[in-house]
Amino acid sequence: MQTSINWHRFDTADSVATAVYQHIITAAQQAIAERGAFKLVLAGGTTPEKVYRLLADTQADWANWHIYYGDERCLPVNHPNRNSLMAEQAFLNKVAIPREQIFTIPAELNPETAAQQYQQTVAPALPFDMVLLGMGEDGHTASLFPNHHHDENELAHAVYNSPKPPPERVSLSAKALSNTQQLLFLITGANKQDAVKAWRAGADLPVATIVPENPIDVYIDSAADN
Repeated sequence: MQTSINWHRFDTADSVATAVYQHIITAAQQAIAERGAFKLVLAGGTTPEKVYRLLADTQADWANWHIYYGDERCLPVNHPNRNSLMAEQAFLNKVAIPREQIFTIPAELNPETAAQQYQQTVAPALPFDMVLLGMGEDGHTASLFPNHHHDENELAHAVYNSPKPPPERVSLSAKALSNTQQLLFLITGANKQDAVKAWRAGADLPVATIVPENPIDVYIDSAADN
């Protein structure tokens, strides 16, 4: 199954962040009007952090937002490299989303236990309204890495031997990440050029395993798409 991709190219990473922020706000308003809630999956990384800071300065119907995570590193809860800590500091601690509607991955437990628990959290939430994803220079997304193999039917995976530290992580599966109304990739930086070219050429990369029913939107800066 091949999903069509809409490529949105901007001059700078800041312009990417602004466009994604505007897309999220519009999608949230539409989802809440139509379904009474906005279920958003957050990504880690520097460009998403710029988006989160823009969201933190916005007025929105926060009471109806529900927050999930695409992946998490198996580190203590307050470790500076946790995706959840970055999202809290940049965004979630500054807006009025009810705490019981923010679903962090309990990755401090261990990969297997955390993945099993998060599957139970995610299952009743599907389909998501929007999933945000980045892409690494090896074509990985969330914590789905090249040459790693997982049970395709799982909603969340325990990840070991990550090529980037820390080695142990938890990731939503391609199946779960694909089960969304809208999927946005945020890709910035010259170090992503080779992976972008490979993806465009149809290479077998983890990013290519995310295949929602609706078209994918890729927001990319000129440094990454050269």
